[in-house]
Amino acid sequence: MGKYAIGLDYGTNSVRALVVDINTGEELGSYVFNYEHGEAGIILDPKNPNVARQHPADYIKGLEVSIEGALIEAEKNNKEFKREDVIGIGIDTTGSTPLPVDREGIPLAFYDEFKDNINALAWLWKDHSSYEEAEEITRLANEGGYPYLRKYGGVYSSEWFFSKILHCLRVDPKVFDSAYTWVEICDFIPGVLTGKQKPEEIKRSVCAAGHKAMYNPEWGGLPSKEFLGKLHPKLADLRDRLYDKAYTSDIPFGTISPYYAEKFRLRGDVVVAVGAFDAHMGGVGAGIKPGILVKVIGTSTCDMMVVPNTEKILDIPGLCGIVDGSILPGYYGLEAGQSAVGDIFNWFVKYLTPREYFGEEARNKDLHQLLTERAQRLKTGESGLLALDWNNGNRTVLVDAKLTGLLIGQTLHTRPEEIYRALIEATAFGARVIMERFEEYGVKVNEVIACGGIPEKNPFIMQIYADVLGKTIKISYSSQTPALGAAIFGTVAAGYERSGYRNVEEAQKAICRVKDVVYNPRKEDREIYNRLYNLYKELHDIFGTKEASYNLYHVMKDLIEIRDKVKGVK
Repeated sequence: MGKYAIGLDYGTNSVRALVVDINTGEELGSYVFNYEHGEAGIILDPKNPNVARQHPADYIKGLEVSIEGALIEAEKNNKEFKREDVIGIGIDTTGSTPLPVDREGIPLAFYDEFKDNINALAWLWKDHSSYEEAEEITRLANEGGYPYLRKYGGVYSSEWFFSKILHCLRVDPKVFDSAYTWVEICDFIPGVLTGKQKPEEIKRSVCAAGHKAMYNPEWGGLPSKEFLGKLHPKLADLRDRLYDKAYTSDIPFGTISPYYAEKFRLRGDVVVAVGAFDAHMGGVGAGIKPGILVKVIGTSTCDMMVVPNTEKILDIPGLCGIVDGSILPGYYGLEAGQSAVGDIFNWFVKYLTPREYFGEEARNKDLHQLLTERAQRLKTGESGLLALDWNNGNRTVLVDAKLTGLLIGQTLHTRPEEIYRALIEATAFGARVIMERFEEYGVKVNEVIACGGIPEKNPFIMQIYADVLGKTIKISYSSQTPALGAAIFGTVAAGYERSGYRNVEEAQKAICRVKDVVYNPRKEDREIYNRLYNLYKELHDIFGTKEASYNLYHVMKDLIEIRDKVKGVK
């Protein structure tokens, strides 16, 4: 029996490696490598705020530095740990983050000809430059009677695979023509680690394919050449250089290459699992099962649920896909989420909060901490403010990258901490819209488990979420749930004889836990938030849909009424 597995978690700003004891779930060592290119790892275009790219060199260096760093820390922390007892490696990444590569699977960005070309880089998930192409794909699929968007609620996103590639074709045909194909980085990294980088050798992730590339075995895999050809003839030609089959992450991608086995001093039979997206593996690491909503909360959020694939499930409008096996093998994976959460708080702190406002308090404290402390002193509803959380568009349920943020109710007395709290509440209201959409279509939420940086660091935000959602919220025991989920898949992919687990659920039972802290809804706050949420929903519908046409005259007046009642104004 093996003893250890490694999880690799490629996030928006860094990559983390985690060494896990597969029998107990103990995390023996970890290491974080911050991407070196761009601003916090993101390469931006000052002319176009929708652009967000990454350099693939950061992915490869991150793999090498983080795995070695985590192994060294494991050796320091546990004298019984031996590298030869590692049996599997799992990998998760952001997505959709497609990368243009040549016939050998080498990124175009590694060629001198393209070294300064931003379009030859990886197109990060949060790149929204292809919103027009996403609208075109949506229009063609719906008006042409194609089935491809049924599992996406009828709307394709600018964050996804084909819209980005089509946009590249239109703005930089040289990059498109020079690329043999495009590869999601969750498929690229396992290829690098196993030495199977050639496109025909790569086992593509059903998580990436199903949620972002309109893949479904019902219609033969990816969309047809006929459909793609109506978007552009060259996109139809590319279809032949993509893939026909996609795999769940309990399947071995291959074994570690001799080069990396020697470099890390691991056995040559270490199994590398098929990759997947970070939030989906985070769901697994948090212990997802039917009835549990897992919220991965960080710069953005992803909301995960699973339903046994033996049950009939309705198509749910606005979801980021319903995909068999994308989270747990044997279950439909349901993905939703918000395009910005932590990013909204960071935006407010970075651009709109003067440090001078806090005086001496600001000397030794982070502005987030100061704002949180002051926002915590406010009563629910006291600020008279209400915001929409669309500063980076709306991912679910409206699926519209051209929606923007909104703050209503401010006066000449409005203070930064009041706005900060209103932004937190807005993200909680957005989360409730998603939860109610699940339940509206028969997917019952019995329990919420949160994971990610914000649940770990900020109890104040988690209490607001519990009050707004009206659900008990538990926190995943691991602070690194995507990496833990990746390690679980690396374990299961290594096989029963080596791991002792027949499937992912068995491994979860042994490895996944929640913390003792639990956030329960508070009755009085819940009642006020119900009133504020009703106002939020009116703003949500009037600004976010074409159908709503009611009058908003009462909104400001209601906010003042709530504010004055909470403050005891006579």
